[in-house]
Amino acid sequence: MKAIYYLGLCILLFLLPGHAWSASTPDSVWAVKKTTDFEITGKGTAANWSQTNWVNLTQQRVAGPKMTTRAKVLYTEKGMYFLMESEDRKLTAALTEDFADLYNEDVVEVFLWTDESIPVYLEYELSPLNYELLIMVPNLQGKFYGWRPWHYEGANRVQHATGVQGGKKKSQATISGWTAEFFIPYSVMKPIVQVPPTPGTRWRGNLYRIDYDQGVSTWTWQKTRTNFHDYQSFGTLVFE
Repeated sequence: MKAIYYLGLCILLFLLPGHAWSASTPDSVWAVKKTTDFEITGKGTAANWSQTNWVNLTQQRVAGPKMTTRAKVLYTEKGMYFLMESEDRKLTAALTEDFADLYNEDVVEVFLWTDESIPVYLEYELSPLNYELLIMVPNLQGKFYGWRPWHYEGANRVQHATGVQGGKKKSQATISGWTAEFFIPYSVMKPIVQVPPTPGTRWRGNLYRIDYDQGVSTWTWQKTRTNFHDYQSFGTLVFE
């Protein structure tokens, strides 16, 4: 069923007027190291994280004090691990359900574009209160809408946890920062991922953060021209 839907989507995209979507040349490459599977705790203290270095995100839009955001990425035979640390002053988040509009509050986001032949990519968001939003996004020349996963359960579900530093994990709490740690299994990306990446595999992607403490501040790994769905500006993830 999923393969048929994917094939139909591809055909539809190619039949649409003005279907060409040339992928721009990214200005950064992220080397993703391979590891073994480990437990997600929201603290980022697993020994596996010492196998790779931090990458700093750039604060693209500033409202209020300048703050830092950094990230690490690893992969295994089963999926990809992400760790994002965000300096913060206030926990601006009140939503308490998954698949809500989390991007309207403090949030971190990951985008994975695994097949450049079609403009369809995975978007994952996680709030400091540990609520998630996972969608597959067909982006047709800036017109996009997300589709929720089917049978999102068991091993076919993202593992995620968050931790807060310098305060309590509650809405409007004064804090010094928060940590997001999550594991995205390849199974939830079917059918755009049929087999796990191997050394030399290249995917496009981006990491993003939004903070609402004093207006809207944003951080990106790759600078965006319009909004965080600017998939043509994604960088390249190279699996080692």
